[in-house]
Amino acid sequence: MSMNSKVIKVMLVEDEEFTRNMVAEMLTTSGVTVLSVNSVSQAISQIDNFDPHVVLTDLDLGSGPDGADLLMKVFKERPWTGMVIMTAHASPELAINDASRIPDPTVYIVKSEIKSISNLLLAIEESIEKTGKFQNSFANTIEKITITASQAEILRMIADGLSNASIAKERNITLRAAEALIQRTFLALGVNGDPNVNPRVVAVRMWHQGKVAVK
Repeated sequence: MSMNSKVIKVMLVEDEEFTRNMVAEMLTTSGVTVLSVNSVSQAISQIDNFDPHVVLTDLDLGSGPDGADLLMKVFKERPWTGMVIMTAHASPELAINDASRIPDPTVYIVKSEIKSISNLLLAIEESIEKTGKFQNSFANTIEKITITASQAEILRMIADGLSNASIAKERNITLRAAEALIQRTFLALGVNGDPNVNPRVVAVRMWHQGKVAVK
């Protein structure tokens, strides 16, 4: 099926209101028919009536089912529907638990890589043509450093801007224990030995560049 933006219908699933409205407006301006919802439950309840060509979803949708749960259901029940993940996380393992749940035909696009609407339309077209792969080519060309799930959680908190004290509170551990976990994470990433760099900044940059994988 070739791309024709005047007839393409996209179900947009995004819990962050600003992003949802911005992406919907960009697609609508390009002639795409968009139905925006903010949760998996809303998507499931409306998908048959709307009958989209493509489901475009974030991975992390807050509490409850995530984007991978939705796409698994779409893949099983509507295999003719294109699937696109749009997320801030370059490494999906750091965005959700068990990223292997994401169906193989899914096209994966990082929000920071959406320089223009044409990039997003290209991902939508790929998903319709079923030529997209879960791992993007950029991530495949990078040798990744493997860390544990616990270290991945620490890295996710660092990337979200949490202080050592906040991480300790989130994990319900002492500050000293949190600091030890953070240092072990930096050690695993190889960013803890140079006094001239901020290991937090370097670690988050590695994550955004897709250089981190989770055991």
